[in-house]
Amino acid sequence: MKFRWSLFIAVIGLALSFAVQAQQQQAQQEQQKQKPEEAAQDVISVETNQVLLNATVTDLSDKFVRGLRRQHFRLFEDKQEQRIVGFGVEESPFAAAILLDCSGSMEQKMTLARAACTSFVDGIREGDQFAIYSFSGTKVKQLQPFGEVRDVGDFVWDLRADGMTPMYDAIVKAADDLKERSEKRRAILLVSDGGDSTSRASLDEAVRRASAANVTIYCVDLSDRGVFHVTPRDNGAEIMKTLAAKTGGRFYTTPAGRELKDAFAQTVEELRNQYTLAYEPTNEKKDGKWRTIEVQLTKPEYKVRARQGYYAPKEKK
Repeated sequence: MKFRWSLFIAVIGLALSFAVQAQQQQAQQEQQKQKPEEAAQDVISVETNQVLLNATVTDLSDKFVRGLRRQHFRLFEDKQEQRIVGFGVEESPFAAAILLDCSGSMEQKMTLARAACTSFVDGIREGDQFAIYSFSGTKVKQLQPFGEVRDVGDFVWDLRADGMTPMYDAIVKAADDLKERSEKRRAILLVSDGGDSTSRASLDEAVRRASAANVTIYCVDLSDRGVFHVTPRDNGAEIMKTLAAKTGGRFYTTPAGRELKDAFAQTVEELRNQYTLAYEPTNEKKDGKWRTIEVQLTKPEYKVRARQGYYAPKEKK
C-alpha cells in the first residue's frame, strides 16, 4: 500500500514537472514571436517623420497665456491643415546654448556681450541647463559645458575680440549639441553683430540644423546700428532677425540695461511655459525642401509665435 502511494506521488510530481517545462517552452516561444514585432516598433519610432515645435501664446499686453488646450490650436503646413498628434503644456526646464561673438568687429562691444551673457544666466532657474560657446576666426569653442550651475565662469571676462566671424558654424555646432539633449525646449542665445564672414555653413544650413533640433534662436543686436545708432556697415541685424523669425525666437534691439534684463527674464519664463505641439506631415516627400508652418488659434484675442517652418528630410542616394 505504501509502495503504491509513493508511486502515485512520484507520478504526480513528474506530471507537474512536465507541465511546468511545457509552460516555460510556450512562454519562450511567445517571447520569440514578439521580438520581431518589438524590433519593428523600434524602427518605426526611429523613422517617424513627426514634426515637433514649441509655441508661445501672449495676449494683447504681451503677457503669457496659459490654460489653452489642443482644440484651441490649428496647424498648417504649406497651407494644408495638419492633425495635431501630440500636445504638451506642462512647465518644464529647458536647455540653452549662449553663443558669444568674439570676432574683431566686436572689439568695442565685448563689455556689452559679457553683460548680456550674465544677465541671461541670472534669470535661469533650478533645473534649466545652459552652456557657453565663443566663436571667432575659424573656431567655435565650448567654454562651459551644459550644467545647472547658475554662474558664469571667470573666463568670460578674459575673452578678447579678434579675427573673423564664423557665426553660422557656431549655430550649427550648438544646434547639433542641443539635439542630443533630452529637454524638449531648446534655445540658442546669440550675442553678436550678425556679420558672418568665414563660416563653412550657410544661413540656410544654420536654419536647417536649428529646425532639425527644434531649437529657438534669440538674438541680441550688437550691430553698429543697435549699439551706436549709426548706419550699419552690413546686413547683420537683418540676418539675426531672420534667424529669430524662422525659428520662433525674438530679436532684442536693446543691447544692455534694465530693459534687456527684463527681456531675458521674460524669455526664461517663455521657454518654461511654451506649448509643445507635434504633427505628422501629410506631405511625405523627402525632397529636402523648405516647408512653411503656420500656427493659428481659435481665440483671435491672443497671439501665437512659433517657428515658421523646417526643411524636409532628403532621400539618401
